[in-house]
Amino acid sequence: MLALQLDAPHQTAVLREITTPQPAPGEVLIKLRAAALNHRDVWIQKGQYAGIKLPCTLGADGSGEIAALGANVSGWQVGQEVIIYPGVAWGTAEHAQGPEFRVLGMPDPGTFAEYISVAAEYVRPRPAHLSPEQAAALPLAGLTAYRAAFERARVQPGERVLVTGVGGGVALVAAQLCAAHGAEVWVTSGEDDKLARALALPLGLRGGISYRTPNWARTLTQQAGGNFDVVIDSAAGEAFGALLDAAAPGGRIVFYGATLGNIPQLPAAKVFWKQLSILGSSMGSPRDFDAMLAFVNERHLVPIVDKVFPLAEGEAALRYLEAGQQLGKVVLGI
Repeated sequence: MLALQLDAPHQTAVLREITTPQPAPGEVLIKLRAAALNHRDVWIQKGQYAGIKLPCTLGADGSGEIAALGANVSGWQVGQEVIIYPGVAWGTAEHAQGPEFRVLGMPDPGTFAEYISVAAEYVRPRPAHLSPEQAAALPLAGLTAYRAAFERARVQPGERVLVTGVGGGVALVAAQLCAAHGAEVWVTSGEDDKLARALALPLGLRGGISYRTPNWARTLTQQAGGNFDVVIDSAAGEAFGALLDAAAPGGRIVFYGATLGNIPQLPAAKVFWKQLSILGSSMGSPRDFDAMLAFVNERHLVPIVDKVFPLAEGEAALRYLEAGQQLGKVVLGI
């Protein structure tokens, strides 16, 4: 089979022929139809990810059809359309992942390939209203967004929610999920064009602002008619102070990434006087994945796909994602 592999950090991803895996007992072999990129793939390629073990086939997100069943697998049929949970070994506790938890696509073989063999417990039916490309865009971003918004921040209908950096894949899905849940959703972006494109999507967003605007938090809260019950963020860094200002008394700030680095100084008085909750979130459990899929199926939500590249152009897709001009997910058609 063909697979897009990375041999070492700072090298080009190479499409090559490798042996097609065979499903072990308890596993299913999936013929992949589409796989979505995540910034994690770029960070691994740039050597900026913890615990890098290469060579490996990249990719955490995939959809396809069952091609073969390993021994002791029941409840599935060859040809069934499926979507894959993007993690391995979450553990037995729901409140946090266990020490063996990892994401598909390093060190385990990933989805940038024609086939992948995974444990049957990580396979779910593909939502019937989604194409293979749309389904592939959902797992990691949808799972991360769902857990951050609903399991950690407990977003409720009617609440005012701020999602920062809406150009990111997780952020856009988080905004979509919260709006579909009946929240009043506002967004930020560092690019006026990307902000305008996001607000033009049929997601029900109320408005937004560039975070490059001086005193953007004050301006946005005035536009929104008040401070935000929930803030969903992936940047952290020096910009985190503005989120404290934007949060309403008793508000919840949840962050699932730190693209701007550590928070250099946290004004404690703002946190305790406003009675804020600051929450961390990362990925999600299989139970979260099931809840997210149920929500998507119930509301017939469709992830935003920015561009589809063929598998043979996987390296070009990585560079496109790294350039940061996308709005929505970048997908490989297989």
